[in-house]
Amino acid sequence: MIINDAIESGKKILSKNLIKSSQLDCEILLAEVLKKKRKYLILNSNEQIKDINLKKFKNLINQRSSGKPIAYLIKKKNFWNSEFVIDEGVLIPRPDTETLIEATLEIFKNKDYANVLDVGVGSGCIILSILKEKPGFYGKGIDINSKSINLSKLNAKKLGVGNRVKFIKTNVDNFSLGKYDLIISNPPYIKTNELKYLEKDVNCFEPKEALDGGLDGILKTQNIIKKASNLLRRNGKLILEIAYNQRNKITRLLQNKGFVINRVIKDYAKNDRCIISTKTN
Repeated sequence: MIINDAIESGKKILSKNLIKSSQLDCEILLAEVLKKKRKYLILNSNEQIKDINLKKFKNLINQRSSGKPIAYLIKKKNFWNSEFVIDEGVLIPRPDTETLIEATLEIFKNKDYANVLDVGVGSGCIILSILKEKPGFYGKGIDINSKSINLSKLNAKKLGVGNRVKFIKTNVDNFSLGKYDLIISNPPYIKTNELKYLEKDVNCFEPKEALDGGLDGILKTQNIIKKASNLLRRNGKLILEIAYNQRNKITRLLQNKGFVINRVIKDYAKNDRCIISTKTN
């Protein structure tokens, strides 16, 4: 079978299973199997595919048709300016989370040193992106998930910043090591009873502990704010990702703990996504 026919065949299967991005997904999966760029597929659409590669491609298509995310199938995801290794059991980085990186780099643009804590580190995409951009920054990442800790270590080594970061398996309530200039987090913020309404790719495959924010969606964020008031240095920054409808609740929580709200940043869809605050005492 030639490249073009394989893509068309895969598209039909994915479309039948209501996968919206069928063309793109087929191209990504076939490019991964062939170890080529997507551009190669377009320029060589009549090239024959070896049977062994065609078999691998069909297997990936079948898994994708069940809803399994592309990032778990190809074991990687681009975020900010780097490619991160991704695996099942760890939250897949989202483009909207890049607003946290943008905010951090703007706030600390004139700073050559900062001690950073990433709460719920996942794949390491947030803290590692910051460290890569700021060679004088150091930090720690914490997570309750062993897979996340191991994956973050792998990505730190891959990005060449492993000597400036440590990863610790713990929850934020039990963590008390060090004082920080910046605490940053993309906490679970979806209400428990709303998880079932998420897209199948997310609900059926991504880790629930990285999504479930409790009955009101702010349980984990509340814990982070409480702990951050002790872990931050005076005038330290707390940068949180929030749900589109949590601005007022999170603002009140922060103010009750003595934080001053600096700014709320919107994501690419113009929804509230990131809240920046300062510890004042």
